[in-house]
Order: sequence, then structure tokens, then C-alpha cells
Amino acid sequence: MTEGATRRGRPGHDQHSVVRVAVELFNRQGYDATSVGDVARELGLTKSAIYHHVPSKEHLLQSAVDEALDALTAALDEVADTEGLDAGQRLRVAVRASVTVLVHHLPAVTLLLRVHGNTPVEKAALARRRAIDERLADMVRDAVDEGVLRDDLDPLVISRLLFGMVNSLVEWVRPGIDADALGDALVALAFDGLTHGTAPGSGRGTAR
Repeated sequence: MTEGATRRGRPGHDQHSVVRVAVELFNRQGYDATSVGDVARELGLTKSAIYHHVPSKEHLLQSAVDEALDALTAALDEVADTEGLDAGQRLRVAVRASVTVLVHHLPAVTLLLRVHGNTPVEKAALARRRAIDERLADMVRDAVDEGVLRDDLDPLVISRLLFGMVNSLVEWVRPGIDADALGDALVALAFDGLTHGTAPGSGRGTAR
């Protein structure tokens, strides 16, 4: 348990609410441009009082990116533990799960996608994110090897395009959107396309 997790906080706020407000400010102003004093003012606290909730600005960042990374890791672990799926089904479930995590943890995922590795916390977050990206790329490779996906494209390129589309959702998704419907739509678009009756390689289809 971290130092911050043991702090009980002052009346009127808990650590979760402090982190939530901090993430909103980090996303709005940028992490480097946001001070602990900014977070305190947003909460109506003095700068000294906020340290009853969290030990540092870095702890706030750590809490946020860990929320996103832990949720993504747990989702992929669940996919890996699901029996009876072929490589293509596993990849589809992983993509849908990634969308669900993004929607349910939107502020934290948005912040994670904006870190640049300027601090030890950011460097550690980027290392964990690269590990997750590699797990997703391996799923794409498995689907290619099993003949589920086309083999004339680099699996790494497919992975980057596929999950780049997922990550781009942070630019326009808003709280309250139906995560399941959004995940189904993205999976249908990514794996089945937009047109009906498209012949392979023809570039033409019959739209309804």
C-alpha cells in the first residue's frame, strides 16, 4: 500500500475526489502547467491542506495513470483467461474491452495518452503502456498466423492502426456514451468494414 493510500484526508474531500479534480486540471491545462496550488484552489482548499490527502503532485499523476493501466491490464488478462476463443475472436474481444476501459476511465486514459516521459512517473507509465501495446500486437500476429486476418500487411502496422483508432476516441467521446454500443460499432468497422457485399480487392461494394 502506498503512502497516499493510507491517508484518510480531511472532511469534505477524499483522495479519490482530489485525484479526479487533479486529472481534470492536468487534461485541461497540461501536467507541467498545473501546480498543487491549482488543484487546491479548484477544491477550495489551502495548498497546505491538500497534503493531508496526497503527498505530492507526482502521486496524483501516478494514481491517474495507474487507474488506466491497471484497468487495461485487467481487461487483457480476462481476455487471455477466456477459453474457447480463436485468435480472431480473442482480438475482437480485446478491442471491444479496450473501448470499454477507455469509456469507463476516460479522464485517466486521456491523461495516459498525453504523457511524454518527462518524469520518472511518466517514464514508468510509458514502459507499462509499451508492454500493453506489445500484448495487443501479439494478438494481431496470432490472428494473422491463424489466417483470420490478411497476411499482406505488417501485423505491427495493423495493430497500430487498430488501436490508434481506439485511442482516438478520447478526442470526442463524452461521459455517458454507451460503451457497449461504441465497442460493437468500432469492432464492426475495423473487422467487417462499412459496405455490404464487397469483393476482396475490388474496392467496390453495394451500399444499402
